[in-house]
Amino acid sequence: MENPHIRAEAIEASEFPELSQQYAVYGVPKSIINEKVEVEGAVPDAAFLQQLLQAVK
Repeated sequence: MENPHIRAEAIEASEFPELSQQYAVYGVPKSIINEKVEVEGAVPDAAFLQQLLQAVK
């Protein structure tokens, strides 16, 4: 799905240890949404959507 209001970046944690440390990346995948909500690990789509909606409030 594409939306012009959504931007995403994928960063290789081992190549950017400073960012990994800053965002406390201990497992992958780790998603950080609007600097508010963090989702670590593989989660079902519905659970990820709930976290996403929480971050945009």
